[in-house]
Amino acid sequence: MYKIAVLGPIPRDHIVTHHGEVIQKYGAATHTAIALSKLLGDQGVVYPVTHVRKVDYQGVLDVLAPYENINTDHISAASDQGDVIQLQFLDQNNRKEKQTAFMPPITPEDVVPLLDCDVFVCVPVTDFEVPLETLQYIKNNSDATVVFDAHGPTTALTHRGDRVTKFWVDRDRWLPFIDVLKMNLEEANCSWFKNEYDLGELATHDAMSESQLPEFASHCLKHGLKSLYVTLDARGVMVYSLKAGELHAEHVAPVIVDHVVDTTGCGDSFAGGIAFGLLEEDTAYVKAAQYGNAMGAQRTQGKTFEVFRSLAETDAMIVAGHISGKSPKA
Repeated sequence: MYKIAVLGPIPRDHIVTHHGEVIQKYGAATHTAIALSKLLGDQGVVYPVTHVRKVDYQGVLDVLAPYENINTDHISAASDQGDVIQLQFLDQNNRKEKQTAFMPPITPEDVVPLLDCDVFVCVPVTDFEVPLETLQYIKNNSDATVVFDAHGPTTALTHRGDRVTKFWVDRDRWLPFIDVLKMNLEEANCSWFKNEYDLGELATHDAMSESQLPEFASHCLKHGLKSLYVTLDARGVMVYSLKAGELHAEHVAPVIVDHVVDTTGCGDSFAGGIAFGLLEEDTAYVKAAQYGNAMGAQRTQGKTFEVFRSLAETDAMIVAGHISGKSPKA
């Protein structure tokens, strides 16, 4: 029986999609946990680890209640603090973000009962939720694979509640305690820096050029990572690892979708797919990327968690390279 811990916030999200539709739901780690629940079936248990507002606690439990293999014992409202986020999409991928409430960080004490897990998948959305000390504790006290989403340390909050991108300046202190790092091109750009920039460069400092990825990947892998995943939006993902000390790069094609309803939680779902794909073999990086692509594609297909499919359906989707038919409640 597999055990997977999911570390990250379960924010109360208010979303306005690029179609102008309003969605209110619990997000972030919820996507990861439910995606994993559907893939695992009766072969494993998912343990979300998070802090939420007291007003949200029962609502979160109600959302997760239909999934018998999700254990909610490590969701705490004791501090009455949790993330509350507003997202307004400008187009399919770009959005304005506000955050008006903040959860306490997940500490080593929060994960002590879960050190026998096979995988810890960390999906912070802001830079304080899964701190370095917690990753250090996991790596020093567990044999689990650690999957980490770079969205957290590349996102900060202003005193007005604006969620903004930032450089992950202390990246190299984190890398020895992460096995698998997942990010997109914008987050990669926030994680790779010159010795000095001029103002003109910073003014246009958006997404990393794909030509820079091999150098960036080599640096990360030589500082402790086992694999790096960089998603390329609708073009799939680049997977980097070392073979005999040399950089190995592989492009994994996406699962094609005909219509995108909502992209909120795609990265969280992708991270869950990676975690599942590494359960049987912790070096099955391409297989993990295929599951990541599939779960991210499923997430785009509707407003509810019913978009996530079983393992058999997901395997068929990976073979076909396409989501066919209308997803539930799209």
